[in-house]
Amino acid sequence: MHTILQPEGWAKPRGYSNGVMASGRTIYIGGQIGWNGQCEFETDDFVGQVRQTLENIVAILAEAGGKPEHITTMTWYFTSKEEYLANPKGLGEAYRAVMGKNFPAMAAVQVVALVEDRAKIEIQATAVIPD
Repeated sequence: MHTILQPEGWAKPRGYSNGVMASGRTIYIGGQIGWNGQCEFETDDFVGQVRQTLENIVAILAEAGGKPEHITTMTWYFTSKEEYLANPKGLGEAYRAVMGKNFPAMAAVQVVALVEDRAKIEIQATAVIPD
C-alpha cells in the first residue's frame, strides 16, 4: 500500500505527488525510451514516444507481478522542454491511458541528448509491490 505525502497547507500538485511512502518488494526499472520491444522506433512524435516509454515500463514491471499503481517514483529526461510543454493535454491522455490515475513522485529534466539519437524521452522508475 502506498501513502501520498502532502504537507498541510501546500498546493496540491497536478499530475504527480510530492512524496510517496511505501513498503514491500522494490523494483528498479532502468531508463526506458520510446522504442518497442524489438528496439525499433515506431514514431518520432514526442507524445507517441512518451506513451511507448510508459508501456515499456509497465511491461517490465509486470514481469515482477507489478502494476502501474505500484510505481512510486519516476524521473523523466527529455531533449526538448518545448516539446514537453507544448501538448499537456496529449501527454495527460497518453499518461492516463497507460498509467491510470496513479501519480508517483516525479522529476522532469531537460538533457542535451540521449544515447539513442531518435529518442526524445527516457524515463527511469521505481516501484514497490506490497508484500
